[in-house]
Amino acid sequence: MKLLSYRHREQEQYRAGLTDGEWVWDVAQLMPDAPDTMEGLLENWEHWRALLHKMEQEKKLNSHAGLKLESLLLGPPIPRPRSFRDFYAFEEHVKTARSRRGLAMIPEWYDFPVFYFSNAAAFSGHKAEIHRPKATVRLDYELEIACVIGKAGVDIPVERAAEHIAGFAILNDWSARDLQLEEVKVGLGPAKGKDFATSMGPWLVTPDELEGVKIPGAKGDRYDMTMVARVNGVEYSRGNFRDIHYTFAEMIARASADCPLYPGDVIGSGTVGTGCILELGEEKGGWLQPGDVIELEVERLGVLRNTIKK
Repeated sequence: MKLLSYRHREQEQYRAGLTDGEWVWDVAQLMPDAPDTMEGLLENWEHWRALLHKMEQEKKLNSHAGLKLESLLLGPPIPRPRSFRDFYAFEEHVKTARSRRGLAMIPEWYDFPVFYFSNAAAFSGHKAEIHRPKATVRLDYELEIACVIGKAGVDIPVERAAEHIAGFAILNDWSARDLQLEEVKVGLGPAKGKDFATSMGPWLVTPDELEGVKIPGAKGDRYDMTMVARVNGVEYSRGNFRDIHYTFAEMIARASADCPLYPGDVIGSGTVGTGCILELGEEKGGWLQPGDVIELEVERLGVLRNTIKK
């Protein structure tokens, strides 16, 4: 299934919808007893997921009025995550980004997956305009995948982690590289270099939609999904999710160690290899500018498009 958060006008509350990529069905209208937001659905995710899946399988959607997707404003699938942890899980990205700064690969990276907390209040959705921070001239995109937690847990073992995933979405972890570079010199961060914007979308794809590309493993599942980034229609980045070093199962186990995870928490994969300008080098085309259109496309997850506000 593909689920999203939508509204008709800017000031309305986002509502939960089920989509086929062309039409959207309001979940609370499909099932009058259901919550009308994605956050509400996630609070009892297994129950509502099963009912929605049954309706979809029995082809009951066409008996209900749908809304044209193009006529709606989409938010991030979870408009206000409970928390946002972003990991650093692709080896190629870590190696290349460090080498660009004249640094060797850090051996400790192989000991366990690492993450930082970012701003859960600064999420944007598909087609949203992104404001460039006033203090930066080195604005960058980051091509990532996020998973959303659908079942609470603490000390979740790797072999049970898949049970806690509600779905996956494309993630763009926007970065002000000049701010980031200065603050990490102090030994903390990234913080202000990251907390102005994160975009996610266009929808949340449930794991059953990815069975055909799943690569099972002892440390959790990987997925054979091509990942591409374009700036103004020009391809900048290309990678594959199967190349991730740490699986989402390992990330969830790490994040939940001695700490509860809750429905609506978002976990980012970190940047795929070649998935940002920092890694590619300024010679690729320079840092992002007002008016630039950035498209992140992940096979089976869709296309997430944003424009840098002029």
